Parts: sequence; C-alpha cells; structure tokens
Amino acid sequence: MTAAFIDLRSDTVTRPTPAMRRAMAEAEVGDDVLGDDPTVQRLEAVAAERLGKEAALFTPSGTMANQLALGALCRAGDAVVMEAGAHPFNYEAGAPALLWGLTVRPIPGLRGILPAEAAAAAFQREDDHFAPVTLLCAEDTANRGGGTVWPLERLDALCAVAHQHGVFAHLDGARLMNAVVASGLPADRRAAGFVTVSLCLSKGLGAPVGSLLAGPRDLLKRARRLRKALGGGMRQSGILAAAGLYALEHHVDRLSEDHARALILAEGLSAAGFPTRRPETNMVYTSVADAEDAQARLSAVGLRCLAVSPTELRLVTHLDVDDAAIKAALAAFSALPDGARPG
Repeated sequence: MTAAFIDLRSDTVTRPTPAMRRAMAEAEVGDDVLGDDPTVQRLEAVAAERLGKEAALFTPSGTMANQLALGALCRAGDAVVMEAGAHPFNYEAGAPALLWGLTVRPIPGLRGILPAEAAAAAFQREDDHFAPVTLLCAEDTANRGGGTVWPLERLDALCAVAHQHGVFAHLDGARLMNAVVASGLPADRRAAGFVTVSLCLSKGLGAPVGSLLAGPRDLLKRARRLRKALGGGMRQSGILAAAGLYALEHHVDRLSEDHARALILAEGLSAAGFPTRRPETNMVYTSVADAEDAQARLSAVGLRCLAVSPTELRLVTHLDVDDAAIKAALAAFSALPDGARPG
C-alpha cells in the first residue's frame, strides 16, 4: 500500500488507480437525469448484459440499489424474508420500514446462507393478522457470513421457493463478482432466478462510487422514478460511470489475488494463535480475547481492521493490499501481547 498504514477495514477503502482516474478524466458526459449521459448508458448496458437482465440503473450506492428493488417490488405492509445477517436488514439504516413501510422477517441461516426450507416456512396461511411475504432476498457473497459464496443449488432452491409462492426474489450482489471468481460461474447464471440484482462497483472492484440495479426494463422505469424521489438522480455522472466501466473491464479477474492473499492472511493468523475461519473470498474473520482492545493496539502500529463482535475482528483484502501488506499485518498480530490471544 502507498499509505503509511495498512487498511483492512473493508474493500470500500480502495482508491482509484491511475488508469481509472484517466478514464474518469476522459469520460464523455451528459445529463443523466435528462437521460443523455452516454457513459452512464454504456455502463448500464454492459452491466445488464453481464447480469443477464433487460436493463440496469446506475445508483450512488449499494444501499440505494437494494432499496430501489424493495420499493419497486413491494407495497407498504408487505414482509420481506432474508437471512438474519443480511445487509438490507442490518446495515441500511432501517430503510425498508423508513422508506417503504415494509417488515423484514430475518431468519437465521448458516454463514449467511438462508436455507430454502426455512424460507418456505416463513409463508404463513392467508390471514389478515399476518403481513404477506412478497419478496425473498439473498446476499452473495454473504458479508456477515464471512464472505461466503452461496452454492448455486442454494440460490436456485431459494428462487424456486419464491416462484412456488408467486413472489419475487432479489439478489443483493454487492460482492457478486467475488462469488463469480471464487465459483467459476458467471454472474448471469448466479442471478438467473432473481427478478432483480444489485452490484456494487466501489467494493472489491475498486471504483470510488456507485452501484447498479438490474432487472426487467419496465420495473427499472419505476426504480428510476424512485431514485429521483430519493435524491439519487445525478447529472454528469458519466465521470463516475467511467470508473465503474473500467472496474468491470479490468478489476474482476484480479479479485482472485485478493482471495489468495486472504487465505495467506488467515493461515498466518491461525499459526500465530488467533483462530480464524478459512475464507472463501476476500474476508477474514479472526478471534481475539478482546476485539476493541486488539483493534486499538493494531491501529496504533498502522494496521486498521474492524471489531465486529466482542471477540472477533474482520480483515478484508482488496486491490490496495499487496503481499508486503499481508506480511506486515501478520507481523503486527504476532507482536500483540499473549493476552490478546483467545483463552
């Protein structure tokens, strides 16, 4: 890393590469709210094709992309079913209720994966006492699950439950390209059973801003109006869209490097006495005696990470983390006092 510290808090901390900055500086722009920014139009077309959907919509954030899907697919008073650790339930500021009057029904799964049978059990008999379930959601990869890649059969099974009950399915694909690289299965296949899918450009793909929502063209027209209502209409946003295009064209395959470094980090932490889950993608969850204390000690020596529970830290590899940074991170952990290691 070029900075004086190693930042493993999230893959959202990436900085645009020099080549990405050049693409942004040279972008042809228009007014996207008026529908005439050619670079945004190109990004949306490329994303729709990659995700196997009719159309796509450029949004400022992944939260907005997810919420536009919920707002376009559901009505006030409906219930949305998702795994208990899912991003729209935990990290989107209560937006389903705040914006759309929706109830989220969280169901515990295994490492962020919602079993189809548990989702099916959420459908109660028709009764005026119950909020009707009208949407099932999945998050691939599952952040709180540890960057878990959904097995394809689990995605298909969840979508089959939705179709069986005549409701929609939405895929929060914030880190979908990590799942694509880890599984070897293309994005359009992983998203095939979902009516809508979001994709974040500003995480592992390394763009500074932006996400996409893809789905049926008519539904995206409604989502565009909701984006405007939420203040998400951007003018010469081709400058930002150019970064997203560059990311999709140049930064997808290299995600395998992040995954490889995450595995090296996890194995090194385990060897140093910090029990660590084996990562499937770019997220490493490791156990310590006191997460807040360990986080502070590591930060003091230039290593940034996040305490995600009283005894667990999260470290995320990304394009600004090289081999030297992984080596330095392991040295910082090894230098922690013995009391930092779990009992």
